[in-house]
Amino acid sequence: MGKRQTEILYGFHPVKEAFKAGRRKIVRMCTLRSHGPKRMMEVLTYAANARVPIQEVSLSKMEALTQTDKHQGVCVEAGFYPLVSLQELCDRAEAVPTGGRLLLLDSIVDPHNLGALIRTACCTAVEGIVITKDRSATPTPTVSKTSAGALEHVRLARVTNMTQTIKRLQQQGLWVVGLAGEADRSIYDSDFTGPIALVIGSEFNGLRPLVKKSCDQLVSIPQTGVIDSLNASVAGGIAIYEIYRQQLANT
Repeated sequence: MGKRQTEILYGFHPVKEAFKAGRRKIVRMCTLRSHGPKRMMEVLTYAANARVPIQEVSLSKMEALTQTDKHQGVCVEAGFYPLVSLQELCDRAEAVPTGGRLLLLDSIVDPHNLGALIRTACCTAVEGIVITKDRSATPTPTVSKTSAGALEHVRLARVTNMTQTIKRLQQQGLWVVGLAGEADRSIYDSDFTGPIALVIGSEFNGLRPLVKKSCDQLVSIPQTGVIDSLNASVAGGIAIYEIYRQQLANT
């Protein structure tokens, strides 16, 4: 038997955004019913316009297809998420007159953190996201669901070596900034108005030593109180928006 070429996307937002993005081949849609709330009618319309077959299935069948009870009554069989090359991300960043932005995720293993970071990156029009092939969450249907479908719109590349990737981006003219809690310089005292690649480390250990050493600059988020660290996706979101704010103000 050949290797499977499709996966099951589930939930209103991932399904709708997959149709809107038009980056995956969608084979069929399954629903619990062919009528219902407005958002169900919306995804049914997308499927009809795309001439995708629609099939009503039982609850047990839906849960068997999606392997979850959080399917919201709809799923599609679709091609795998279309990864892009690192060079494509570099080209996209270079094409932005005010300074492109890339997000580098060094060993983010929780799919919910990956989904949340992707959603923030999409909301701020980050040109691309880089993840590692090993020790990293991958762009699965769970990630698409957590990102509220934002995964379907972002450009994402997987690399073997993050340190070498950083060097390549530096050669392309990007200033590589690592988010590190122990850094002396605050994100609010840093200049992010040029082409920026922001590196966020793992949920447990932060940036790996060689990755940290490769960055042009390390920055931190000011904190106070009894808890001394932020969730990776929250910290990343704060930093992404500060970079976005500065570049927006510089236009």
